[in-house]
Amino acid sequence: MAEIVEPIEGYGLSKKDQERALFSKIGVVGCGRDGRSIVNLTAQSGMEVVFIEISEEKIQDALREIEHSLDTKIENWGLTQGEKRGTMGRITGSLDYADLRDCDFVIECIRYEANGERSTTLRKEVFKKLEEVLSPDAIIATNATTVIISELSADMTYKERCVSLHFPIPHSDARLLEIVKGTFTSPEVVEKVIRFSNLIKHLPIEVRESSGLVSMRLMTIMLNEACHILMENLTSMEDIDKEFTVIYGQRYGIFELADLLGIEKIVMLMEDMFNEYGDRKYKASPILWRLYHSKQYGVQTGRGFYIYDEAGKRVTPNNLI
Repeated sequence: MAEIVEPIEGYGLSKKDQERALFSKIGVVGCGRDGRSIVNLTAQSGMEVVFIEISEEKIQDALREIEHSLDTKIENWGLTQGEKRGTMGRITGSLDYADLRDCDFVIECIRYEANGERSTTLRKEVFKKLEEVLSPDAIIATNATTVIISELSADMTYKERCVSLHFPIPHSDARLLEIVKGTFTSPEVVEKVIRFSNLIKHLPIEVRESSGLVSMRLMTIMLNEACHILMENLTSMEDIDKEFTVIYGQRYGIFELADLLGIEKIVMLMEDMFNEYGDRKYKASPILWRLYHSKQYGVQTGRGFYIYDEAGKRVTPNNLI
């Protein structure tokens, strides 16, 4: 065998010289329902994901819920056991913001309060903590429909890297991402987020900064009108949902969709839009307020417009409305 006289190491890329792909590691702050959906989605798209929670118990709860959702997908022939192992292997939970240090994109997704609100003050604190550990060119985003990204980024040193996102419905067929450019957001950051949207196979839609954006302004007006029809006793709740799905080809009826999104979030969003725009069409229907005050929030609580079993499957209409 001929002797090799030149070292081959010089002809390859060392680990130090390799340029890491954009969005190879994603961070998520808060792993409630919305956060879990984002973690699950990005990990299945092949990205490494680190999520931050406030306790070890919440980390384990989030991992269990993510694994359960993957098992459900396996049962429906949408995933293999190997793909599940690969997805879970790309997900890490942490209590320490320092573990986000080498992320190039972090999405703030802290939990809603019990009444459906999310603290702007707390979210500003999250943004400041992220700025302390991330590189200056890492993107910081919030997942929101009501909070204005310009307000969250106003006190930041690198304001131009802040952007807002909204995943309208956590469903595999609703692959659309609303991208909101704030006052300070740079065009380069928007372009990168559009690339991210394409990587996760979502249609990117650029939306101007506004309360409710486009998706929720449309949805809440339709929901309010459906509630008025129900109050007028023109037909049953189930038949209203059938008209919505059969005529307009929607996957969910409008009442079922409200239960999926969460009545408490919808009511608070509508209050925000009513205060923002001053138009009564955004004022939540008495039916919505009745469900809100009685803490019948939908799928999450097992009771909303419909009643749901422990697996979140619809059982029967809620006759107590």
